[in-house]
Amino acid sequence: MIDLTRITDTLNRAGDMVLPLLARFIFAAVLLVYFWNAGLTKLGDGLMGLFRPALGAYAQIFPRQMEAVGYDASQLGLYHWAVVVAGTAAEFILPFLIVVGLLTRLAALGMIGFVIVQSLTDIVGHGAGTGGWFDRASDAVILDQRAFWVLGLTVLVFKGAGVLSLDRLVGARWTAGPTAKPGAFL
Repeated sequence: MIDLTRITDTLNRAGDMVLPLLARFIFAAVLLVYFWNAGLTKLGDGLMGLFRPALGAYAQIFPRQMEAVGYDASQLGLYHWAVVVAGTAAEFILPFLIVVGLLTRLAALGMIGFVIVQSLTDIVGHGAGTGGWFDRASDAVILDQRAFWVLGLTVLVFKGAGVLSLDRLVGARWTAGPTAKPGAFL
């Protein structure tokens, strides 16, 4: 006779190992280069390019404000500069942390926030169409596409980075003890 409880328990344990690793792999395969390329378009010239963002960085993040000031970023304030620098840095740092599996839950939560802000900027600032859920079209519309991004990131928030990660390696060292589980602090 088939023991469904045993099969379910086995699948649950396997899911705890496979889902986070798969979510990180898919993130790397689909979104890592996307976010890094987006970050590269925002860098200014030279070694200090992060702290001297390109004009396009302001236009991407604050399209309406840039139009209002005639695309003269010098007319924007410290707030705008800080948001552009922080957003640009986030496009490099958060995806890297997710791919290597370090501070994964926090990085995934940060990416979810980033995707929400990015989506609102695309819709409100750039006038992109939202598309709609529960319709026939699911090709490259913001609500459909970004919902899948957030789903993968949510797996990482709830499940952590998985067994092949720096979180697991660091967690095993920090929580060493007779009753500690590797990665328990994460």
